Amino acid sequence: MRLSAVRAWVLISAFVLTIGLWGLWTPDLPSVQLQQRHGVPGQQVLEVDGLRIHYQDTGPPQAPALILLHGFGSSLQTWNAWVPALARDYRVIRLDLPGFGLTGARSDQDYSEDRDLSTLRHFADRLGLRSFSVVGHSMGGKMAWSLAAAEPERVKALVLMAPDGLASPAQWGTKPYEVSGVMHLIEFSLPLPLVRQFVGAAFTDPQLLTEPLVQRYHDMLRAPGVRGAILDRAHQTVYSNPLSRLQSIQAPTLLLWGENDRMIPSSHAASYEQLLHRSQTVVLPRLGHVLQEEQPEQGLAQVKAFLNAHVLNPLPAQ
Repeated sequence: MRLSAVRAWVLISAFVLTIGLWGLWTPDLPSVQLQQRHGVPGQQVLEVDGLRIHYQDTGPPQAPALILLHGFGSSLQTWNAWVPALARDYRVIRLDLPGFGLTGARSDQDYSEDRDLSTLRHFADRLGLRSFSVVGHSMGGKMAWSLAAAEPERVKALVLMAPDGLASPAQWGTKPYEVSGVMHLIEFSLPLPLVRQFVGAAFTDPQLLTEPLVQRYHDMLRAPGVRGAILDRAHQTVYSNPLSRLQSIQAPTLLLWGENDRMIPSSHAASYEQLLHRSQTVVLPRLGHVLQEEQPEQGLAQVKAFLNAHVLNPLPAQ
């Protein structure tokens, strides 16, 4: 009787645990469903380096081209508030970067700096862009300045919003985003409150963190293969010596930060200024890491003024 009671308790416990884990299970969402919920007008697909890159190309086709690169864990929708205004004067191209959004995972799981850079160059080639400017946020900021260093003849202006990648010599060769084994559970369970906490850390004013915005982030992180790709990228990210690349950039550069950025503090701007030949810094008060979504009009005004001065109406060369 005692053994039977133990077996019964084990079976009941296993059943309860299974039901609990099933309740926490967060499956991927079909791409078609995500496109219906969050797709942007005229969203297209371009095959580059074995990836089906999802992107939007809007604005006057003959206008100066402007590429927008989102940050870690995000997608092309992060620019929703900026694109209509920018597309009045520019050909605006935004994309889901490798491993994110509907572009999804690489088949070879390679998220190295060199592979990212190669894909961005080939993406620009496939679109026939002889020259362009780049706006990059956080991880996308690192990609933006890497692209400007590699393509000095093509990149005409650069906007770096809280850019990643400026590591001190002591950090060279380290993996800043390597995660513990328990974090791999996000492939199976991604509670909405966890995403709310993650996104909320990038905001200064919690009142501006709307439920539709949190839901969009949660949905896009459930795009097929994205959570696994995020973990692969985290394990593969290695800080390297950025000095020579930053010093080689010729494009005029706007360094744009939120004053209350807790992820990449605005104090980093001074280090970038010391290395970049032509840069200016704007720190926006009472804003956090994702300023293009927290109070989009403030950052947009700075970006438009900078691009208008250096792309639409540049001063004659001295």
